[in-house]
Amino acid sequence: MTMTEAASIDVGSCRIAVRHQPGKNPGVVWLGGYRSDMLGTKAEALAAWAAGAGRAFVRHDYSGHGESGGAFAEGTISRWLEESLAVFRRFTEGPQVLVGSSMGGWIALRMVQELRKAGDHRVAGLVLLAPAPDFTAELVEPALNDAQKRDLAEKGYFEEPSDYSDEPYLYTRALIEDGRKNLVMTGPIDTHCPVHVLQGLADPDVPPAHALKLVGLLPADDVTLSLVPDGDHRLSRPQDLDMLLRTVEAMVERAA
Repeated sequence: MTMTEAASIDVGSCRIAVRHQPGKNPGVVWLGGYRSDMLGTKAEALAAWAAGAGRAFVRHDYSGHGESGGAFAEGTISRWLEESLAVFRRFTEGPQVLVGSSMGGWIALRMVQELRKAGDHRVAGLVLLAPAPDFTAELVEPALNDAQKRDLAEKGYFEEPSDYSDEPYLYTRALIEDGRKNLVMTGPIDTHCPVHVLQGLADPDVPPAHALKLVGLLPADDVTLSLVPDGDHRLSRPQDLDMLLRTVEAMVERAA
C-alpha cells in the first residue's frame, strides 16, 4: 500500500493543504467541488484505489475549503485555478488524468487551457463528474430573484440553503464577476485528450442539459457521456463509486 503524505504549498498569501501518494504514472489528480474538501467520499475512494494500484494520486483543498487557509468568501474561480495549477506543477510529474467533480470540472477544463498555453501537455485524460463549468453564468445568474440581486448589489453576496450542509451556500459578487473571465462554454473546447463525463439524471443542482451542452462542445470522437438514471449530484453511492473507479482506471490505462 502507498502511504499518503500530507504537504502544503503557499500560493499568494494562502497556505494550500495537499495530500499526495507517490506511485506510477499516469497519475491521478482530484479536483473537488464548490464547498467540498479533499476528504470527501469520492476523493477517499480514489485514494484507496490508487494506493492499491500503486498509482500516483494528488488532491488538495482550495483556499477557504477544508484544511487550507484563507476565507471562503474571498475565493474566485481564478484564485482556485491558480492554486490548482501550483499544486499540479509542484506535486506531479509525467502524464496525469484530471478527475473533476462539479466545479472541479470547470477548474479541470481551465487547467488544460492554461497548461497548454504554457507548453505543458501532460494532461492525458479528463474524467468529469456532474461537471459545472461556467456555473456562475449558466446556472446561478439566470436564476437570481430580486432579493438575491439586491443582496449582491448592496451586500456583495447572497446566501441560499444547502442540501449538503447546515451552513448555507454563499455566492459573492466577486465570484460571479470573476466567473465571466473564465468561461469555457462559449465555443468548441479543445482538450487534446479523451474526456469521460458522468452525469446523474436526477441531479437537482447541475441539470443533465448542462452536461449535454458541454459534451456538444467537446471533440465528438474523444468524449464519452455516461448517464446515471437515478444518480444525484453527489454520485457517492456504492454503485456510483464503483462506476467512478472503473472509469478512472480505464482512462489511466488508455493514457499509459
